[in-house]
Order: sequence, then C-alpha cells, then structure tokens
Amino acid sequence: MVPSGPPLQPATDEALEQLGRIFADGPFLDRRLGRALAFQSLYEMDQGHHAPAQVLDRLAESFQEAAASPYPLEVLNDATRYAQELVSGVLANRAAIDAVIQQRAPLWPLAQMSAVDRNVLRIGLYESLYGNATVPLRTAINEAVELAKLFGSETSAKFVNGVLGRAVEASTGGADDTTSTHSATHSG
Repeated sequence: MVPSGPPLQPATDEALEQLGRIFADGPFLDRRLGRALAFQSLYEMDQGHHAPAQVLDRLAESFQEAAASPYPLEVLNDATRYAQELVSGVLANRAAIDAVIQQRAPLWPLAQMSAVDRNVLRIGLYESLYGNATVPLRTAINEAVELAKLFGSETSAKFVNGVLGRAVEASTGGADDTTSTHSATHSG
C-alpha cells in the first residue's frame, strides 16, 4: 500500500525553496516559474506518459499548499496560468515544433535526444515561433537556455541555444534552409 498525504510535503517544500533561490523575486517571475512548471509537466508526460494537464494541476496544487513557499499565491496562480498556456501551445503545435527540431538538429533524432533538451526546445520554439507577440525572441531563447542550465546536462544550454538560434534565424529569413542546417553537436 502506498502512503498518501504528508510525505510529499517535504519534497514540495524543498523544490519550492530551490526554485526560490534560482528564481528570485522580480519582473516576469510568474513567467519564469510558469516555464519551469510547463517544463516539468511536459517532461513527465514524455517520460512517464502522464497527462500533462493532470501533472500541471498536481504540481500547482502542491506548490500552493506548500508551507514554505517563497512566492505569493498571486504569483503562483499567474505562473500556473502561463504554464497551462505553454503546455497547451506546445501540444497543439507539437508536430510542427518537432519537425523544426529535427531540421535544425539533424544528427540528433528526437528519440535519441535527452528528454530535458527535447522539452526545453519545445517550449523555446513555441515561445519563439508561436508566442512572439508576447515574448521577444531574445527573451524566449534566453529563458530556454536558462531552463536547460537548470534541468539539463552541462552541454544542454549550448545545444539548446544553437538549435533555437538556427530555427529563429531561418524563420525570420536570416538564412535559407540549405545553409542553416548545420548539424548541432551535443554529447548529453
């Protein structure tokens, strides 16, 4: 029998404390937290085949109920809303986003790419290519690189930056498809 209830609380408090150290109070904190929540939801969907909406609801609920939250409830609510927007957008555009990833990182089939890198790229590409009205391109790339640093391997940030940079450059007409498909190299 699996125990329910309180044993999860210390893990949630610890996760929030860690996020509190990484994402200090400031402008757009709700979006930074929202990206982290969206990443965790997409990652768990990818690895555990859980429904991302349920994962996001569970994470948001546990964060709101946490005793040691470094964030006001309003910030957590806004972060959850933004995470829902990101997850919905990524899932609605997943086939197109994955095609761009494959085109810009041809030596790394999606199935062989780390789940962290794959899902950080999905969020970064969604914000860069589909959410540009609300997030500047440079910000979308920088935030994806920060997620890669936080959750990925030591080479993840460079890999994510390279793939996103080439994808955004190609989408804005900065390079044609034949010259911008340099293979992204990645060892993790």
